[in-house]
Amino acid sequence: MTKEEIAKEISSGSAVVGIEFGSTRIKAVMIDSANEPVAGGAFDWENSLVDGVWTYSLEEIANGLQTSFANLKKDVAEKYGVKLTKVKALGISAMMHGYLAFDKNDTLLVPFRTWRNTITGEASSKLTDEFNYPVPERWSISHLYQAILNGEKHVGNVAFFTTLAGYVHYKLSGKKVLGIGDASGMFPIDEKTKNYDKKMLGQFDALIADKKLGWKIEELLPEILLAGKPAGTLTAEGAKFLDPTGELEAGTLLAPPEGDAGTGMVATNSVTKRTGNVSAGTSVFAMVILEKALSKAYKDLIDIVTTPDGSMAAMAHANNCTGEYDKWIKLFGEAIAATGGNVSKPVLYDTLLGLALKGDPDCGGIIPYNYISGESMTGFKEGRTLVVRQQNNNFTLANFMRAQLFTALGALRTGMNILFDKENVAIDRLTGHGGYFKTAGVGIKIMAAAMHTPVSTMETAGEGGPWGMALLAAYAADTKGMSLGDYLDKVVFKTAKITTVAPDKADVDGFNKFFENYTKALPVMKAAVENVD
Repeated sequence: MTKEEIAKEISSGSAVVGIEFGSTRIKAVMIDSANEPVAGGAFDWENSLVDGVWTYSLEEIANGLQTSFANLKKDVAEKYGVKLTKVKALGISAMMHGYLAFDKNDTLLVPFRTWRNTITGEASSKLTDEFNYPVPERWSISHLYQAILNGEKHVGNVAFFTTLAGYVHYKLSGKKVLGIGDASGMFPIDEKTKNYDKKMLGQFDALIADKKLGWKIEELLPEILLAGKPAGTLTAEGAKFLDPTGELEAGTLLAPPEGDAGTGMVATNSVTKRTGNVSAGTSVFAMVILEKALSKAYKDLIDIVTTPDGSMAAMAHANNCTGEYDKWIKLFGEAIAATGGNVSKPVLYDTLLGLALKGDPDCGGIIPYNYISGESMTGFKEGRTLVVRQQNNNFTLANFMRAQLFTALGALRTGMNILFDKENVAIDRLTGHGGYFKTAGVGIKIMAAAMHTPVSTMETAGEGGPWGMALLAAYAADTKGMSLGDYLDKVVFKTAKITTVAPDKADVDGFNKFFENYTKALPVMKAAVENVD
């Protein structure tokens, strides 16, 4: 579309917006009627470790939302010369799971406990055994049950609990609802009914009956909505919460709020069976849409969640991905600045990450660990970062950067081994998105080596989840009478430009050697956690 045509759509209120709360960035993306990203705004933030809990305050959440939307408005004004006062549809997505619990007066009872926390091991283990269904530590129900096991006083006052996306959506619409994909990170879903599993709801109530808390679990959970269903409208209070200037009009249709796993599936056209995607940013997870249920529950290793339209997906999730090499690249930038140099952030990233393709296939024997936080996949409640090498390693910058990209996928590969080797899960297409893929030709090549399978990316790979949420909002506004899978195939991705890279044998062999050493040296990582405060 021409700039004038886009400006006209924005002025008429026909554009659609998706906003996603990532771990380090809140990003707003606007799309036109052709589903193309045409404007954006962002806000960088960091979680805080407070009293041993990874959290973001409600004030930070509000400020981040408002700033990202303000920056979107600014981008619209600068690019198209028009003011953003109304949109056709809006959707909120966020990092999945975690725990936001409120009393009957909507007062937050304890600070937001994010997905990054690994403090619910006892609850996770007991629920997995009770349900015979994988209930990871970061799931909302694990956090609630752990609080009950801990005897925390607030649990008797809980009137409602939800995810980050669900909370923001409630602030905008007054509706306590969730998209089914995000809800599947709160409590197990029954694929047939497309709702919380009734049997497991009963099992949970029986499990805590002796506590006499005065509520049933189903009373506390948000209502589930499938993709394409309306999830309320932007209220006057919600419009003011999003845009304190008062310029944004109320009445916008809201899509069901989703988790970043679901928006990643949409952004990569991976919602039908035998498709999959890898979302790689601060954390990394691979999703594969299943043809049949897994043979058993894999405690702490494989999650079962759903697509935004309710199909079951297996998820291998690792808490840590790009966060550590981000810090190294920042350090190298400081070194350049200290010598009087000046390199832009995009050039710095592209240059350093590009060197990874020039390194030895096995990274010259260098083994870094990027565990900024704990890593359930490999059995760590806490994280430390370190670099292990022998004196005779080929310690070059190229090998160091390659090792950083390899280790970012180390925990993920641990989980994928289960799906591919133990469950014989078949996959026709694996598509990547997120910051890991932003440097052209680098992340995709390393990912193909680590996954041992061809990996595809699209031109929109860097947009990732916010764009996926915008697509879900557009779908909610007009499904065109199609299933979500058909809508993506026939409307959104019909002319998509796709890049596919097959795994190179030398790279695969190199990753396998690296991964063997990575796995063998995990006791070193364990010693670091035990001995370095």
